[in-house]
Amino acid sequence: MSQEKEQQKPQKKQPERKCVGCNERKTKKELVRIVRSPEGEISLDRTGKKSGRGAYLCRSAACLAKAVKAHRLQSSLSCEIPDNVIAALEGELIEG
Repeated sequence: MSQEKEQQKPQKKQPERKCVGCNERKTKKELVRIVRSPEGEISLDRTGKKSGRGAYLCRSAACLAKAVKAHRLQSSLSCEIPDNVIAALEGELIEG
C-alpha cells in the first residue's frame, strides 16, 4: 500500500515567468534572466540567483531585439541600457 502512495505523488508545480520580448509565459528554466545589480551593472544571470532587479527573456536574440525596441527591457530593469551592453548581451545569448 505504501508503494501506491509513492507512485501517486502529484507533480511539482514549475514556476512560470513571462518573456519581456514576446510576452509568452514559459517555465523559469526555459528563460534566461537579465539582472541589474544594486551597483547598476547589467548582466546575464544564468543561475537565476543573482541579487538585483531582473527581467526574463527567451534564449534568442530576436526576443532581446523586440524587448529593446519596445523599451520593455529598459522598463523592467528601471534604467537606460547602453548599446554596448545590449550588444554584449546579444553575444552572450548567441554563445549560450
